[in-house]
Amino acid sequence: MNRRHFLFECEGARLAATLDDAPGTVVLLLVSGGNEVRAGAWNGQAKFAARIAGRGYPVMRFDRRGVGDSEGVNGEFRSSAPDIAAALAALRRECPQVTKIVAFGNCDAASALMLTRGAGIDAMVLSNPWTIDNDARDGPAEVVRDHYRRRLTDPAAIRRLLTGKVSIGKLLRSLLSAARPASARLSGLAAEMAEGIATYRGCIRFLVAARDRTGQAFLAKWNKSDTRIRICPDATHSYVELHAQDWLVEQVIAVLEAQ
Repeated sequence: MNRRHFLFECEGARLAATLDDAPGTVVLLLVSGGNEVRAGAWNGQAKFAARIAGRGYPVMRFDRRGVGDSEGVNGEFRSSAPDIAAALAALRRECPQVTKIVAFGNCDAASALMLTRGAGIDAMVLSNPWTIDNDARDGPAEVVRDHYRRRLTDPAAIRRLLTGKVSIGKLLRSLLSAARPASARLSGLAAEMAEGIATYRGCIRFLVAARDRTGQAFLAKWNKSDTRIRICPDATHSYVELHAQDWLVEQVIAVLEAQ
C-alpha cells in the first residue's frame, strides 16, 4: 500500500488530506464526524482505509477546516459542504483515473453528506447518522427504553439506585420521556436530512451499530421499512469490535463493487 499526504484549498484555507493509493478506478472518500481528525478514533479510519485500499480501491481522508492539521475556522458539520466539495475536486485531481466516487461518513459526517444532497458523489454509505437536535433534552423514547433495559441488567447500576446515588428527579423525567408515543412525522434535523437526499439518484446504504445510541436515535426517527438499512449486531459507535470492523469493511466493499 502506498500512503501519501497532500494539501488542498477550501475557501482560502489549506486542508490536510491522506490518500491510500490503489489501482482501482472506484474511489472511497472518508468524511470524518464530530471533531475527529482524519485518522479517526483510535486510528480507526486509517486502519479502515488501509483495508479498503488493500482490496484495490483508493481511499482519501481529510481534515475539514479548523480540525486536525487543517487551517480555518471549525464551523462543525452544518458548514462542511464547501469542505466536502473541495475534497471531491482534490480527489479527482489526485486520482485522475476515477470513474466513481463513494463517500462514507459516520455520525454527523453522515448527516453532513445528506445535507449536501450528495452533489458530485455517486454513492453514499451513511453510518449512525446524527439526528438529535441541539435543544433535545432526552433521546427518542426507544433509545431511553433501551438504555434502561441495559441498566436493569447491570448489578452496579441497581446498587447505585438502591444506595441513593441516582437522581430520582432525573430518573422520573427519563421514564416519562420513554413513555411518550413516537411521532410518525420527521421534524428538525432529521427532516432536513430526509429532504437533502429526497432527489438523490445514487446508491445509499445506511449502517447502524446496534449498541450505539446515535444509531438507535436514527432508527427511532427514520422509516423503519427503509430497505437501505443494515444493522450490525452488538456493535458500538466506531465499530471497534473485531466482528464489527469486518462487517463494516464488507458493507462498504459491497457498495464500491455495485454497478
